[in-house]
Formats: sequence, C-alpha cells, structure tokens
Amino acid sequence: MNKGIVVKTTGSRHTVNSGGTLISCRLKGSFRIRGIRNTNPVAVGDEVYFEKTDDGLGMITRIQDRKNYIIRRATNLSRETQILASNLDQVALMITLEAPETPLEFVDRFLVSVEAYHIPAVVLINKTDLYGSQKQAWCKEVKAMYEFARYRVIEMSLTWGTNIASVREILSGKFTAIAGNSGVGKTSLINLICPGLQLKTAAVSSYHLTGKHTTTYPEMFPLPGGGFIIDTPGIRGFGVTDIEKNEIGLYFPDIFRLSNDCHFYNCTHIHEPGCAVMEACRQGILHLSRYRSYAKILTGSEGRYRID
Repeated sequence: MNKGIVVKTTGSRHTVNSGGTLISCRLKGSFRIRGIRNTNPVAVGDEVYFEKTDDGLGMITRIQDRKNYIIRRATNLSRETQILASNLDQVALMITLEAPETPLEFVDRFLVSVEAYHIPAVVLINKTDLYGSQKQAWCKEVKAMYEFARYRVIEMSLTWGTNIASVREILSGKFTAIAGNSGVGKTSLINLICPGLQLKTAAVSSYHLTGKHTTTYPEMFPLPGGGFIIDTPGIRGFGVTDIEKNEIGLYFPDIFRLSNDCHFYNCTHIHEPGCAVMEACRQGILHLSRYRSYAKILTGSEGRYRID
C-alpha cells in the first residue's frame, strides 16, 4: 500500500504526490456510494492510500481523516457542498476594493466558514495601486474593521510590489490555501512568489469589472522558502453551510467578544434590550457592515438592520 498527498483534482483524476513522485489516481468506486454529500469526495490536501494498477495509474482506497477543510455550498444541485482544500495551516483570503470590488458580505461569509472549521485566516487587500483618495480611506476603514475582529490584514499591490515581503513571510513554511473572487490576483501572486510556474492568468472584464476564471481546479504548489500553497478557483458566492443559527455569533470573533457584556446570555443581537453588540454599533466600535452581515446570515433576510 502506498501513501501520498493529493496535489490536484480534475474531475475523476487525482494527482498524488508520493515521496516526490506524482501519480495519477482514480477513486475506488465504493467511495461514491457512501452517502457522501460533497461534489468531490477527494480534495487537494487529502492524505490518501492507493494501490498501483497494471496500467501505471493508482487506485485510491482510503482517505485519512481530515483535520480541517474549506467547504462551500456547491453549484451542482445534486450534492450539497464542495470541499476546496483540506488539512490547512491557514487560509489567505485575497480581496480587492476596485476592479473588481469584493463584496464585504462575501468576505464575512467566507471567514465564518473558516472560523467554524478552526482554520486561521489572513486577509490580503490587493490592487492598492488603483485606489484614489476616497478608496484609500475606505481601504483603511476595511483594514481596521477586520483587525478589530483579530484578523491580520495586509494591504498589497502586485503591480508595485507593495508588502509582498510580508506576504512571503506569512506563507513561509505553512500549508496555505489562497481564495477569493475571480480577478483579485490569486494566480498572479503565486506566479510572483513561485517564478518558474508561469500559471495562466486573464485580465478583468472591462465591461462587467469582474474577473475571469483561469484556475479551473484546485492545485497545490511548493513554495521556494518552504511550505505549500493551494490555488483555488475563483468563487463568485460563498454560502455558509453546516452551522446552526444559534452558533453564528461564535464565528464572528468581534461580535462574540462584545457579546460577553450583553444583558441576556442567549442574546441574538437583533432586538434584545441591553445588547452590547448593538450598542457597540451605535458607538462606532463595531462596524455596521459586520453587523449587517451577521444579521443577514442569522435571519436569512435582506432587512436593513438599522442601529438607531
């Protein structure tokens, strides 16, 4: 029996790194009928056991238990979820505030999901070279918002090389998945820190100001300074899954911290008197954007959630 780590998945084929040798593997059929609710029973980062077959390929027979994974609602209605990557040390969420603009609700939903699976996250705000004075001020506000939630936030520019050394530092020696909307620069960052790869990239659509998908499947690459990075396909939306409503507040670190001062121990932070979270919004301590994301995830409603 051979052991390795899945470094790429392309539909029914999975590339496994076994002691430095790449083996193209299939998945044993029994895995597909065990009530698996994912579109991909095998994910990049999985530790697997496989048998070599007569045709020179491999047959995956067992998947080790995962310590964590990034999961989102699948677009394929025949399954419930899609695993983007597993067994991670951290996730780097890359966002942009211009060309294209990443919705902050997307950021919050993504961070809730990685918090639920106990994966540390860092937020990379790219394309700062494009920001005028107003956007620069908004960038500082967004940075402060997520730093208040205790996330490390790095403002960066691939064009100017701004803070690339800081990004290299946080990636070094770690097993990291880089995620974000299409067009934010994930693949371009990997090309910059791994010069020999020359991965394909595409320009942002000038008409819709949205990114074009160039990464079709997740793939893992070794970093020059040690560690690995997983390039994931661009995500247009991110649905929170497998989290009970009464647990949502646990995965907003800023809201959870403030909730210790709520009058009621089971405060939902929506309507209760003596709510420390709503009071923090009134005082400008908690950003209204974060509160609105929390309330929308909790209630499933598009309400305005004004804090008077």
